[in-house]
This record gives sequence, structure tokens and C-alpha cells, in this order.
Amino acid sequence: MWWAVPDEAVTSSLAAKIEWLIQNRWPADSSPPKNNVEAAAAISEATREDLSSTTVWKLRTGRADNPQLKTLKALSAFFGVPIGYFGDDEDAEATADRVAASSLVGESGLNREALRALVELSDGGRQLVADFIISAARLERGRRAEDL
Repeated sequence: MWWAVPDEAVTSSLAAKIEWLIQNRWPADSSPPKNNVEAAAAISEATREDLSSTTVWKLRTGRADNPQLKTLKALSAFFGVPIGYFGDDEDAEATADRVAASSLVGESGLNREALRALVELSDGGRQLVADFIISAARLERGRRAEDL
């Protein structure tokens, strides 16, 4: 699976960050949730932190943007991201970039060899690859929007 990570999904609202995690970092050994009830149950079971479906709904929709620290710790543990991912400063943006990059290695088929090859490219070659990735992501988002 290839992850397209629009800037706003990892650097803007807490809701966008949580939604991105649910869509892209759901643990492989757990079935993806069909609704907020299933999401809350899976997170609660894995972390032993009581998390209600209402809390998950509020966080995903932006109706709550200042959760308790214990909720952030549970989300951090469940999705395997540093708690700093949930912040809204420059450090959080850098953390979000690292989270997105780590999501690509291994699980998506993008391996270390491909990353090393990318590093070895010239600046122009890396820019060409970056442009291609951005174009492919836009195409994918358009296709998903048409399917709705």
C-alpha cells in the first residue's frame, strides 16, 4: 500500500492527524475499524486505557481538540508514534514527517534499497521523483473521491 500524505493531514489539525493514523498506521495485526466503536475498542484493548467511541468520534471530527494526556499516550502507543506527533509546532511537523517516512519503509514495499537509491540520485533526479510522487498522489486522491 502506498501512503499519500497531504501536508494538511500531518501538520494541521489534531483531527487530520488522527484520521491519517487510523487510515494509514492501523496495526497490521488488527482488523481496520469499520466505525468509531471498533476503533475505540481496539485502542482500549491494546493500551488498557478506557477510550470511548464518542471520544474517538470527537477527535476524528475536530469537535474535541484538547484531549487528556492519557488519551494522547494511548493513541501514541497504539499507533507507534511519538507523542510529539500530536503537537502543532515545528517539532510536531518534523515528527509528522518522520512518522510518514517510517510508514513507507517495509510495509509498503518501499525498502531501504530504494531509499538509498533515492539518496544517490542527483538533485534533479530527486526532484523528478518527488514531482512524480506528488502527481501520483493527486491522481489517487481524485480516484478515491470519484469512488465516493
